Amino acid sequence: MKSNPILKVMAITFFLIMGMVRAHAQKNITGYVSDGKVPIPGASIVVKGTSNGTACDFDGNFSLENVGPDDVLVITSIGFVAQEVSVGSKSFIEVVLTEDTQKLGEVVLVGYTTQKKADLTGAVAVVDVERLEKTRVPNVSQALQGQVAGVQVTASTGAPGDPVEIRIRGEGTIGNNDPLYVVDGIPSRDISFMNQADIKSITVLKDAAAASIYGSRASGGVVLITTKQGEKGKMSFNVDYFNGFNKAVNLPDLLNADQYINTLETAWNNTYTGDNPYTADRGRSDFANTNWLDELFETGHSQNLQLTASGGNEKLQYLMSLGYYGQDGIVVYDNDKYQRINYRTNISADLNDRLKVGTNLQLSYDKRDLVASRGESLIRYALLRAPVIPVYKDVNDPTYSERDPFTDMPFFTETGYDVGLQRSMYEMVGNPIARAYFTDNTERTYRTFGNVFGEYRFLKDKNLTFRTNVGIDLSFFHNKVFNENYGDDDGGGNPIDAGLGRQNRPNSLNESRGEAFTLTINNTLNYKTVLGEKHSLSALLGMEYITNYASSIGASRARFPYTNDEFRYLDYGGTELDLWNSGSASEWALFSYFGSASYSFDNKYMLTANLRADASSRFAENNQWGYFPSVSAGWKISDETFLKEVDWLSNLKLRASWGILGNQEIDNYTYLTLISQENGIVKTNRFGNPDLKWESSEQTNFGVDAGLFQNKLNITVEYFNKYTSDILLPISLPSVVGNVQPTILNAGEVRNKGFEFSVGYQNSERKFKYGINANMATLDNKVEKLHPNLPNIVGEVTRTTVGQPLNAYYGYQMEGIYQNQAEIDQHLSGTANPTAKPGDIRFKDLNGDGIISADNDRGFIGAPIPELTFGLSFTSSYQGWDFSFLFQGVEGVDRYNDGKKIVDYDTRPFNFTTAILNAWNGENSTNSIPRVAFEDNGSSRISSIFVEDASYIRLKNIELGYSLKEIKGINSLRFYLSGQNLWTITDYSGLDPETTDLIDKGTYPSSASVLLGINAKF
Repeated sequence: MKSNPILKVMAITFFLIMGMVRAHAQKNITGYVSDGKVPIPGASIVVKGTSNGTACDFDGNFSLENVGPDDVLVITSIGFVAQEVSVGSKSFIEVVLTEDTQKLGEVVLVGYTTQKKADLTGAVAVVDVERLEKTRVPNVSQALQGQVAGVQVTASTGAPGDPVEIRIRGEGTIGNNDPLYVVDGIPSRDISFMNQADIKSITVLKDAAAASIYGSRASGGVVLITTKQGEKGKMSFNVDYFNGFNKAVNLPDLLNADQYINTLETAWNNTYTGDNPYTADRGRSDFANTNWLDELFETGHSQNLQLTASGGNEKLQYLMSLGYYGQDGIVVYDNDKYQRINYRTNISADLNDRLKVGTNLQLSYDKRDLVASRGESLIRYALLRAPVIPVYKDVNDPTYSERDPFTDMPFFTETGYDVGLQRSMYEMVGNPIARAYFTDNTERTYRTFGNVFGEYRFLKDKNLTFRTNVGIDLSFFHNKVFNENYGDDDGGGNPIDAGLGRQNRPNSLNESRGEAFTLTINNTLNYKTVLGEKHSLSALLGMEYITNYASSIGASRARFPYTNDEFRYLDYGGTELDLWNSGSASEWALFSYFGSASYSFDNKYMLTANLRADASSRFAENNQWGYFPSVSAGWKISDETFLKEVDWLSNLKLRASWGILGNQEIDNYTYLTLISQENGIVKTNRFGNPDLKWESSEQTNFGVDAGLFQNKLNITVEYFNKYTSDILLPISLPSVVGNVQPTILNAGEVRNKGFEFSVGYQNSERKFKYGINANMATLDNKVEKLHPNLPNIVGEVTRTTVGQPLNAYYGYQMEGIYQNQAEIDQHLSGTANPTAKPGDIRFKDLNGDGIISADNDRGFIGAPIPELTFGLSFTSSYQGWDFSFLFQGVEGVDRYNDGKKIVDYDTRPFNFTTAILNAWNGENSTNSIPRVAFEDNGSSRISSIFVEDASYIRLKNIELGYSLKEIKGINSLRFYLSGQNLWTITDYSGLDPETTDLIDKGTYPSSASVLLGINAKF
């Protein structure tokens, strides 16, 4: 269609006239923004109701064009109360902002929408991201330690890159208890790929009222994360770099060579008669004096570099960041490294005053060099290996080689063992230093995570917003493990491998590759309005579709004739007999509808209701849909007339909520019957269960929020009761059915309940500004129901049964040491010919029959779930200096210390700690440590001796910084010295009380680190 020239002329004339009228009335405004003492760089100044705005420079000055006398300026800055100023006839405006200690006006992300913090009715914790930035940890999850009441964060091990476990309000199921993470609206079960410096806000949804909008994936709680966005104004550039070292601390004292031989000599005398071979071995010229922990651990190294550029104008804002994190662990030979590279681009554009589009995209690459960090770990080997064995062979040893200079079997020669009883005298545990050297296990992951979104505002007042969001989570992984042959030839193995060392015989390569792709599409319609002066209403409707596909392939070969790096590929392996391969794939999908409505009357009475309906492919058709409602209410009692005159009470709000959450985190296809075919015969491997349905978690919550003394002191108290039912359990069928896998049924019930307390005090009125925040949470975890055919779930050292916590430790109870034979005869009066000897462990006879039996005398001896978690943080600043610290800890938690059992109580000639020097050596010498012996002294039984109190309090972070100002070309420059894990108080005798393992067999410990860093803003 042709354009009309007359209309063009009319339009141009109209805009010219309006522009002259507007120009006549408008002027330029300058001003200064401060907190009353110092300027506030970056403070935002916007003409109310328009996109016309600017930001303060480093000195707090600003200049704004095209401002009319009737305009109102809105001045905001993070951490301060927003202020509005009428322009009038002013050409220069000075603004003093006051710090927002309570931040009740802060907008908090809750689900698919936002709410004012003052209007929250559920158990929602807003994390102070500024405090998190000083934790200097590789995994974002670790930064939450000690920050939120009721949130327990535990590193599985201290090895670089190992996973981190988060538990929100305890463990509610026997299966997956992990929370759901939602990053910029995209759900994920893992955030280890994220860069901490990119995070703008973290919100933890703890109760069902807050989390039910996420329905079937929210029973473990929800952690909402938003990433930083660009701000209007000229481009700013930020550089943050730190470098430092890591050390293993709190290591046990192992016996030296003389103490070790003395102990074994005593053990022989306590067990056998005749000549003592250890006495004869004293003074051997080939004995060493090796401290294997000192040999295994070295000084590690950490460094981090973060580059961020951001800026924008009224229409377009952008942020780009590039980050590198690298950590070389504390084990020798640099085969325990972790490296991560992140690139992020966040862009948002206001195409007009109604339409906004944007994208948040992160590309990441991480590489992990893995060593055995738990279970049969390098650390376990270092604890056990005898100190009389040297690390390296003598170069004159005929079995020495440059490729493999390490000792393996004790005192080995070309013809086998040295003359004597070396096989039994010095245990043949592997050389941990050799194992570290020959480890070649690398895992690489490439990941793309992000979203694109669009928002459109409807209605005249723009109160109705439609948002569409499409997210992807695409990852490719590659794992490559080369098991190099080393060690001494013990004559074993396949005849074709004759002459090879006993470790990794034959050599082999295992390689696997895979991909995982998750597509998320959600659409929401959000309406917010204020009716009259007292009514506020918001409503949300939405739908979401999530689909996941994952596949992997793997292959391995053995007997590589050449083992240098260039030949560590599958094609260079052995014959076809040495070739294996595999491959698999899986997929699942979730389709959901959800809605939410919130109503507030007079800012005092608040009501919120949510409902989500989920359909999951992981359940049979008749049970695919699950429904997850919640309702919550709040009463801001401090605004009532009868409390208006109470000056010291700034805020008092009562909250209550109820809701139901679900759990779909089970294996795919578990409701189906599995069959296989072998030699033409079809057999059933597992019977399906078409009635399989959701696990449900019903929660109630009561909370009180109080602000005192103009909200300088803020207190939150919560009580929660979380009841999980229809827990999925594997039920084995009778043997008459055949050899089939267990069928999954809904049968279990678990309850978690407890109190949570949070206290914060902020004082910012003087030059010395400081803040103190403390939190504490109690937890009572109990199993309330199991299936009749599965009354106990039995683990290696645990038992899950009704009336006890999940995975409670189960065994015998030690009550002392037998001091003499008369005591044995009296205590074991019902036992014919008892084998116990004086100095052996005395176990409690629970039923009093004089017999210590597995059926009658075992009981519950500890629990691995903490009864109390807590954190305490302090931040302060004075002029250019700042100082902060964070303490974190747990109480009422036990750990089965198998390292203690195998080191100090085992009857084989492993090494010991110096605790063994106080072992029983005669009547009344001790009542806690049994005699050393090469026969069972009672230590073979699972008992309370090895269940230790793993409570601890740890200085997680301490940091001192100094900021320079008024540097030409630099907005700010800060230097800081930071320490992590520098101090720990615990009674636990293992290497580290912080671990997720039920059995600590010698876990890679958390290291203490000291970092020096610099932050510059341009």
